[in-house]
Formats: sequence, C-alpha cells, structure tokens
Amino acid sequence: MARRAEAAGPGFGVIDAPLVSGIGPLLIVELLTLGLGAGFLAGLLGIGGGMLLVPFLTLIIAARGVPPALAVKMAIATSMATILFTSLSSLRAHHRHGAVRWPLVRGLAPGIVLGGLMSGAGVFALLKGQGLAVVFAVFVGFSALQMLRDRKPAPHRQMPGWAGQMGAGGTIGLVSGLVGAGGAFMSVPFMLWCNVPLRHAVGTSAALGFPIALSATAGYVIGGWSLPPALPGAVGYLYLPALFTIAAASVLMAPLGARTAHRIDVQSLRRLFALLLMALAATMLWRVFA
Repeated sequence: MARRAEAAGPGFGVIDAPLVSGIGPLLIVELLTLGLGAGFLAGLLGIGGGMLLVPFLTLIIAARGVPPALAVKMAIATSMATILFTSLSSLRAHHRHGAVRWPLVRGLAPGIVLGGLMSGAGVFALLKGQGLAVVFAVFVGFSALQMLRDRKPAPHRQMPGWAGQMGAGGTIGLVSGLVGAGGAFMSVPFMLWCNVPLRHAVGTSAALGFPIALSATAGYVIGGWSLPPALPGAVGYLYLPALFTIAAASVLMAPLGARTAHRIDVQSLRRLFALLLMALAATMLWRVFA
C-alpha cells in the first residue's frame, strides 16, 4: 500500500511514492552490475563512475515508485557518495603508476571543497530534478565535444597560479555537486588544455574525486536532512542500500580499470572517454524530454 511522503523544497510538494518493503534479489543484481561497471570506468578514466551511475540509478529508483524529479536527485546524491570509496581505490592504482600530480591536487582541492559544499548544501536543494538533469547533460556533452575535437593547446600554456586554480577548482566542485560526478568531465579537459598529459590528467582527476565527493556529500546530508525517506534505507537524498552495494562492487573493479588505462593507446582512451560522455548526455536528455 502506498505511503504519502511530503518532501519540502522546490519541485516536490506532496509526493505519492509507493515504498517498497525490503531489497529483493533483482535490485541487488542491478546494483552489483552497475557498481562493477562504474568501478572499472572510475579506474580507467578517472571519472568516479558518476556519469554512468546517475542515468541508471535514476531508472532503478524511479522504477520503485519514486517520482522522477526526486529520483534524479537521489541518484545524483547517491552516485556522488559512492565516489568516496571508488576514488580511493582508483587513486591508489594511479599513484603506483606515478600518474598523480600532487601539486595540482593541492592547488585545485581547496576550491573544489568550497564549491562542493556550496553546491550540495545550497544550489542542489533549490533546483528541480529536471533542471539538474539538463545541467548534467549539457556539461557532459560539452566536455565530450571538447575532447573529440582533439585541438592541441597552445604549447606555452601552463596551469594558472593559485588564484586561477582556486577559481577552476571552485567551478569544478560546484558543477560536480550538481550532477553527481567526480569532476573528471571538467578537470580532465581543463588539465589537457593546460598541457598536462592525458594519463597524468586522469590520475590527478582520480585524486581530486575524494575531496569533491566528501564536500558534496556533506552538503547533500545537510540539505536533505529534513526530508522523509522516499524508499526504505533512504536518508534524505542518499539511498544507502545502493550506496553500499555499488561502492563494494566498484572498489573491486577500480584497480583493474586503472591498470588497463596504462596499457592502452592514449588516443583510444581519449575517444573512449568522449564517446561515453556523449552517450550518457543523450540518455539524460531522453529521460527528461521523452
């Protein structure tokens, strides 16, 4: 029997959401499969898996009676929280290959944390789910086009100074918190634009995934604390059964993806990244306007 859940905030009002009782084997299989794929991509491309998780988690959560607008928000928040686990596993593998540029991490991380907190605790709660889906698709699609163009940056261009890195990090953290991704869809193209080699950009992006996820997840918890659960096991915008199941599977696969990234052609990696981003952007737009 359906229970009524009242969710305060723009885009919700009163929600008639049938709450499922318990977690069935089908849901576990879906989440494990999604986690394995997300973990591999997190290691391979340094993306934290978020761009794969958000579209599919939206489908999984909405299929269990949650209104689409709320399902998008829960998918984004849960996806970002899984990056707390996958980023550490991926980071370890990339660090072993010497692919993490720690000075860049130290320069970008403060802005990322500030942007992530602002996004998760403020802007995220104010935007409607449909608006967040459009933001996700637009930024992901733009990043993919930039990578497919394969334009060579000016050879003299380097990473900006402290203020520039603070601003870039703040933008990456803010947008990442809105779309539930680890930031690679912005940080990798940005670092490539500044003549950072692709493998180093991917490895450094993996290291930046943790501060992005930590700050944005803290913001989601603060912003959604007063919301009633839309599903059993949900805490505000976080869907804990999905979080822990996906995280466990992702951590197992992230090292394999990272090892693969250091064995394949750089241009193939670039094209794979771009095509994946375009496919996921199209998926989110289809969900919004279909």
